[in-house]
Order: sequence, then C-alpha cells, then structure tokens
Amino acid sequence: MARTSSSRRSFLLQSAAAASVPYFSWNTRLLADETQSKNDRFRLGVIGAGGMANGNMKAAAAYCDVVAIADVDSERAASSNEAMSKGKADVYSDYRKILERKDIDVIHVATPDHWHTKPLVEAMLAGKDVYCEKPLTLTIEEGKLIRKIQQQTGRVVQVGTQQRSTFELFTKAMAIVADGRLGKITKATVAIGGAPASKELPIATAPANIDWDRWLGPAPKTDYRVLMPTASKDKSGKPKNQRPQTNCHYEFRWWYEYSGGKLTDWGAHHVDIAVWALALNGQTAGPVSLGGTAKHPVDFKVGIPVQRDRYNTATEFHFVVKYANGTEIIIVNNHPDFGNGIMLEGDKGKMFVNRGKLTGAVVDDLKDNPLSEGAIQRAYKGLPMESNERKAHWANFFHCVKTRKEPISDVHSHMKMLNICHLAGISARLGRDLKWDESSEQILGDDLANSMLARAYRKGYEIEM
Repeated sequence: MARTSSSRRSFLLQSAAAASVPYFSWNTRLLADETQSKNDRFRLGVIGAGGMANGNMKAAAAYCDVVAIADVDSERAASSNEAMSKGKADVYSDYRKILERKDIDVIHVATPDHWHTKPLVEAMLAGKDVYCEKPLTLTIEEGKLIRKIQQQTGRVVQVGTQQRSTFELFTKAMAIVADGRLGKITKATVAIGGAPASKELPIATAPANIDWDRWLGPAPKTDYRVLMPTASKDKSGKPKNQRPQTNCHYEFRWWYEYSGGKLTDWGAHHVDIAVWALALNGQTAGPVSLGGTAKHPVDFKVGIPVQRDRYNTATEFHFVVKYANGTEIIIVNNHPDFGNGIMLEGDKGKMFVNRGKLTGAVVDDLKDNPLSEGAIQRAYKGLPMESNERKAHWANFFHCVKTRKEPISDVHSHMKMLNICHLAGISARLGRDLKWDESSEQILGDDLANSMLARAYRKGYEIEM
C-alpha cells in the first residue's frame, strides 16, 4: 500500500507523543487525519455483508474505502454496496476473488459463525490483515489452527469483541482490576441471557437471492427451513416487525450446526471480560474443570440433536468453571440480582459491569481515590482511543496494522476465553462435567467429548492451505 514517508513519520511521532497523554486527552482524530489522503487510506474487502458488517463499515469509514464485497445473498451484497461504497465496490459471490486481489490491504469477515475460520485462515495466508467478528471459531480445534497461522504469518487480527474498547465501562473496570482495587479475584459471575426455542420449521425453497449450498459451506448439507411470523400488532395498533424463524441469516445463532448459541454469542463478550480481568489479576493458567446443567428445546443422543427441524441450542444453563487455585467463573443465562453482565468478586471488594453501568464500592471510591493518570490507557495496552466503542475498536485495528502491534482483542487471548465457551457447549450437549488440560488442549478421560473438539468440513469447503 502506498504511503508517503512524511505521513508515516508524522504518524509515528504522534503515536509516541500520545503514549504519555492521559485518558481521553488523546487526540481522537489522529488516525482519521492520517487517512484523509487517498494514498493513505486502506482498501478493504468485506466478506459477509449483513447488518454487523454494515454497522462496522459506518464506524470504519474514516479509515478505509470498501472496494470489494462478497456475499452469498445477492440482495444483501447489492444493498451493502450502496451503503458502504455508494455502489462503487466490486461484488462477488465467492470471497476467494477478494483474497486474490493484490490491491486490497485488509479484510473484514462478518459471516455466520461457521464461516469465520476458513476465510480468516485463507486471508492470513494471502497476506491480509483481518478484522473478524466474534466468536472466532465454531470449535476448539479451529482456534488452534488460527493461532498457529497467525504466528506463522505475523498478520494482525482483531476480533470483534468491541466491549474491550468501551472505555467508560469495561476498559475502566479492567483498569480498576489492574490497580489492585478488588484484590485477588476469587469469583466472576457472568450472565449472558438464554436462547429462544421454536416450533417445527417446515422445509422450504431457499429464496432465489441466496446460494443455499454456499451459505451452508463447511456445515453439513441440510434443507433450508423457515416459519413466517403470524401477523400481530403492538399496543398502538401498528404491525409488529418480526423476523421469520429460520436456519439462515440472523437465526443461525440458535443452531449448533452453525453456532454455539448464547454460550458463544454473548459468552464471547462477557466471558471475555471475566477472563481478561483474571489475566490482569495474575491468573495466567486456564481452568481445570467445567460442569453444570443446561436445558435444550430438543433431545440429544451422544451430543447430537435428535430433532433437526427446530432451534437446538441451550435455552437455560448454569456452569461452574474451576481453576486450580480455587477461582471460579459462573456462567448463567440469568441471575436473580442482575439480568445481564459481569460481577467480579475479590478479597477487597466486588464490582459489576455491563453495557449500561459500572457499579460497586470500589467504583464509588474513585471520587476520593482516583486511578492514576493513564491507568485506563495502560489497561488498553497504551493504544489509541476513540470515544465510540465501535469506532475505537476499528481505530485500534488500523493503528495496529500500521505499527504491527498486537490489537486489544488478539486471537490468543480470545481463544483462551472462547475455549471455555466451547467446553460449556460440549458439557451442555453431553450432560456431564468435563476435566480440561490446557497444556494439551484436551478433555481428560472422555473420548466422546474429545471428539467434539473438532468438526469435519463438508467436501468442497475445506480450508485451502
């Protein structure tokens, strides 16, 4: 990518100067200013053009130009082209066409979960830096491959866990932890909400605009299913805007074939914060066991849903993740004291954080005993900050692409957390507790559970190495 030496020098000087600037005194326009020149802007390719990608591209517009879009839904691709690039981007049904282009610097992967690993790995091998949506993988084995390829290629990969870039809430909470205000954390309770159930979804013909075989990709071949909502009105008499129940697009989250349900959907956000807090607290070793209970809307046999015509991920759950030193993470769908969020408990106090609030005596104490200057920025690895978390997460990514630093949500810390979510999913499907050996990344004494650490890719959709 062409960049002038003067702009490069200017960026590095600004970055060095900003390292000592306190939280939010950072000039949030530094990255945006540096990408005003046409030669300094990143050329970006989007793989998966749904609502997440469109929202992300609005946040990233200050730093990049979308020049290529790939999606198996032609209508989504066309509408996203207008929204992201005023119709100027090249549109493909096969994302590999984007990876072949030498003029594209970075890739955004915003596909359904079962399509994350394959294009991410292939993009790294093609020399691209990648911002990939969470959860990064469908299995633990995929995570091992991603980490291996990232280390081999040195590509910058940012995971879309933008809560890490929410400075007045989650990042501030991490700065409080890092400052020792909670003392030794002994327990983290994570409430992430439950998944919906559905009635039987009848087999239907996929819409003409969707290439159903390619949408399935690595997942097993199966029928397209959809149940249209019944007409209903709200209290004002207006028709309710309801999504159809299907095994495609947004509703893929509620099928183990394509996702892990709430355990990996919201778990990838809130369990991430809990594990981040433990790491800042000195807890570097992973868990040794995981167990609990889960309720599903279908029956299971050897971990496989018996009924294949309706949502099948866990609707309710309660898991206890245990560490060798006695620390525990509790993962629940709902908590009687707080519906959604993370409660961190230490031997000096406790603190609660979610997307709406940060509370606790240690938070109140900041009025009289504030954090040291730059504490929040240090928790954020000293990287540039933006006031909006979505924009900040993208600014962080592009900054790291320029400087080759590790982003705030790297693949290694992400998989350390996501392995817990995947283990919870395996425990839920088998209905039994698991013992985990982090060094080998194997489940101890359970061959069936170990067989669920990986999944075969459907023929024709294997990762191209």
